[in-house]
Amino acid sequence: MSMPELNAAQQAKLQLMQEMEIEMMSDLYSRMTQACHKKCIPPKYADSELGKGESVCIDRCVAKYLEVHERIGKKLTAMSAQDEDLKKKMGV
Repeated sequence: MSMPELNAAQQAKLQLMQEMEIEMMSDLYSRMTQACHKKCIPPKYADSELGKGESVCIDRCVAKYLEVHERIGKKLTAMSAQDEDLKKKMGV
């Protein structure tokens, strides 16, 4: 369905959903950056570039953070679908 085929209310809802998605992804990136920086990089920098251990730690931290985020998203989607099914069965 293209944008011109949507009515004004649908377009507004789609716009809001897109803005919320961007805000959530920005928040995810910010929290991930802060958490992995705190975990992997010492408060006092010894070098201007990351060391091998710091780089490996950052890579693993980001991978784990994103994996957990994906798992939570899938679980929430499944729970939402179950709620919708239950509502349909109850006639709500």
